[in-house]
Amino acid sequence: SLYCIMFPCQKLSPMATPCVTKVELTVSCENLLDMDVGSKSDPLCVLLMNTSGNQWFEVDRTERVKNCLNPKFAKKFIVDYYFELVQKLRFSIYDIDNKTIDLNDDDFLGELECSLGQVVSSSKLTRPLVLKNKKPAGKGTITISAEEIKDNRVVNFEVEARKLDNKDFFGKSDPYLEFYRQTETGWQLAHRTEVVKNNLNPCWRPFKISLQSLCGGNMEKPIKVECYDYDSDGSHDLIGIFETNMKRLQEASRTSPAEFECINSKKKQKKKHYKNSGVVSVKVCQIVREYTFLDYIMGGCQINFTVGVDFTGSNGDPKSPDSLHYISPQGVNEYLSAIWSVGLVVQDYDSDKMFPAFGFGAQIPPNWQVSHEFPLNFNPSNPYCAGVEGVVQAYRLCLPQVKLYGPTNFAPIINHMARFAQQALQDNKASQYYVLLIITDGVITDMDQTRAAIVAASRLPMSIIIVGVGKADFTDMEILDGDDGRLKSITGEPAIRDIVQFVPFRKFQNSPKEALAQCVLAEVPGQVVTFFNMMKFPPPNSNTPVAVPEGKTKN
Repeated sequence: SLYCIMFPCQKLSPMATPCVTKVELTVSCENLLDMDVGSKSDPLCVLLMNTSGNQWFEVDRTERVKNCLNPKFAKKFIVDYYFELVQKLRFSIYDIDNKTIDLNDDDFLGELECSLGQVVSSSKLTRPLVLKNKKPAGKGTITISAEEIKDNRVVNFEVEARKLDNKDFFGKSDPYLEFYRQTETGWQLAHRTEVVKNNLNPCWRPFKISLQSLCGGNMEKPIKVECYDYDSDGSHDLIGIFETNMKRLQEASRTSPAEFECINSKKKQKKKHYKNSGVVSVKVCQIVREYTFLDYIMGGCQINFTVGVDFTGSNGDPKSPDSLHYISPQGVNEYLSAIWSVGLVVQDYDSDKMFPAFGFGAQIPPNWQVSHEFPLNFNPSNPYCAGVEGVVQAYRLCLPQVKLYGPTNFAPIINHMARFAQQALQDNKASQYYVLLIITDGVITDMDQTRAAIVAASRLPMSIIIVGVGKADFTDMEILDGDDGRLKSITGEPAIRDIVQFVPFRKFQNSPKEALAQCVLAEVPGQVVTFFNMMKFPPPNSNTPVAVPEGKTKN
């Protein structure tokens, strides 16, 4: 997506969800100011958006509703939604009494400023309208409802084949399948299965293809399946081809599979009694609905945000301008920038906006023992800070009261948050997900324990974001970010999903302030969805179970 190109991250793994989805906003108002003599106001709503600085641009306008103080606008706004951005919205209501496009000559009835994150996390937001001077616009209110535009159906397949042609001199064929969707410009690859080595009667692992990719939602649209023998040099040999469609595929069942002859046209021309090059047997072809990130957020899932700050000695004396903890005369340092950048996005998804904030690697009063998980507000029974401002305030007050020390241990703070995530998991609901932001200046001392903690946490509703500040060598952090392969604990146990995202702050020093959050948060929606779909948890306020075939119900 555009934002991923503009702000290239450390990387974006293949599992990262696309940055964008489309959201439909429906607007209605009540008790608008009446500006017309002898009749009622004729309201119209204009939507402006801002993603950086003071640059607002107009997205669209609704129709004008004549003589109405309680309008329900029929025209909807369609906006691109990015989890990793704070997208500010301004809904402005005008009384239109002329034909000009310019709104400056129309009466202003009030406006609402909010973020798109707020709208999607409440799914229906009602707020009072205010005038330009921020005073109430009479008793006027505005209600915005959000709905994601999507076809989020996927097709679950279980497929095997028998008596495939042997294309290899030594051993047997190594077959795989390719599924193609028909488009106006030709066939477009929708899915490629795994390769089953050395087997003419392969049984592929179950796989899924989005219905959109496979046939654009059209059950009659032709689907082409090609079967190949894999060769490591890339010169894969065609075994055979067949065409079908979803209507036919859906007739498949384990007791009565949908069977298709693989035809190799070259071989057919040469051989007089050619029958086929093998038979592909579809045992399961099931359309199911998969929930998306917005389904979970709009269905009441809360994202809980926790901050962990590195107070080890390698940061340097906070009083020295060379220190990473030195707060400049402008009131900033890299730690504060990271907290603001990520916190401002995440806070829209947490209804109480109370964030626990911890430090690690410092000697703390009164006994000056080293602690690896102390609350920034020094209140262990209530480590919560009110909003991002509260976290920043607690950090500023904490800094002069502790002695920077060491070592740099991550495991205690990861395990601390894992206990909360574990507790939430007991509810068997998709109601809570935890995001831990760790800001650090360097090399981890307890790498083995940290790896074990992350592997354990991969089974819980949590994600970990690590922002590296300063000029240290962050090679170790790359190991924790499992994009180049599955992270394993020291005992060899693999993480069941990638939950760590690492970025060095220095990559963003000359970027717009939103860029850091965009990069570190780009993978969170996918991680939330992967976890809850894996657990088969539907959104809390949903009546539809996860991945239930259309037209069927769970017993």
